[in-house]
Amino acid sequence: MNDRTRILAAVGVTVLLFLGVQLGALALIEPFTESERQAVENPEDPTNSILYVGVMLVATGLMLAAFKYDLDHLIRLLLVGVSVMISWYVFAELVPPLVEPMVSGGVADALAIAASLAVGAALLWYPEWYVIDSAGVLMGAGAAALFGISFGLLPALLLLSVLAVYDAISVYGTEHMLDLAEGVMDLKIPVVLVVPTTLSYSYLAADSTDDVLEDGGAETAVDDDATANADPETGTSDDAETEALERDALFIGLGDAVIPTILVASAAAFLEVDPLAVPGLALNLPALGAAFGTIAGLLVLMYMVLEGRAHAGLPLLNGGAIGGYLLGALASGLSLATAIGL
Repeated sequence: MNDRTRILAAVGVTVLLFLGVQLGALALIEPFTESERQAVENPEDPTNSILYVGVMLVATGLMLAAFKYDLDHLIRLLLVGVSVMISWYVFAELVPPLVEPMVSGGVADALAIAASLAVGAALLWYPEWYVIDSAGVLMGAGAAALFGISFGLLPALLLLSVLAVYDAISVYGTEHMLDLAEGVMDLKIPVVLVVPTTLSYSYLAADSTDDVLEDGGAETAVDDDATANADPETGTSDDAETEALERDALFIGLGDAVIPTILVASAAAFLEVDPLAVPGLALNLPALGAAFGTIAGLLVLMYMVLEGRAHAGLPLLNGGAIGGYLLGALASGLSLATAIGL
């Protein structure tokens, strides 16, 4: 299998991981709503988005400070704890319906707790790439569903827009997101999705994150000869593209899957339009449009990254989600004002 085929296969797996987060979130909307998992009293309040962004900025600052003062282990333990908590939210909804015909409710709840603790144990003691990805999809689906039912349409659109701008500034301007990405790479926690391009790749290896292709954190510095060979139209070099195709794995932030999926879940939860008949999923045309728009943005992002350039993910992903959502909403017969939550 040549380099280009391996990379295309890895891109396909990345798309499947994003779809896993989206479908999982849509499946969790109804049980989370029935269990009153909303994080806020008024999901339609746009200040919810401002509060979330503020919390995220504080968390980013604390993580950067922790990396600076060699407190990485505390960040790892904290995020593994968050993984266990979100996993419990998910298993608490999924496990009882599966086992309660055979066991009591108390046993079913205990099994849900045991499953979430098993996720945490696997992340602590054997964080291989498939463990990271499995936990990431589980966490991503749970988080996107929780935020989706907690953010109405206007707050969700506002959140995606602000975070897209912030991601662009933090990658192309201040570049502190690159520092954050570098810091979390070696923690072996599900804040990234890891897609190997070779069968021999192991995320547990000491050099597993060396020279790895990322959506927004990989540096694509080239020497003078490579610059001389750059395509004048695209600004990329043959050497940079070749290097991208020779990577052992693709990395993409879990947040790049979760944040646009918030709009997918919000559209499914709050828009009063005819649902699509898909068993087990809360789905309508605007939510489907947002999901397809996210995947379209992901494919464009992967193409640009494979050209050998580092890019912020959320401008394309959130932009695709918003565009697809609006097209789906208009196709459903909604006015633009209704679609944006006004």
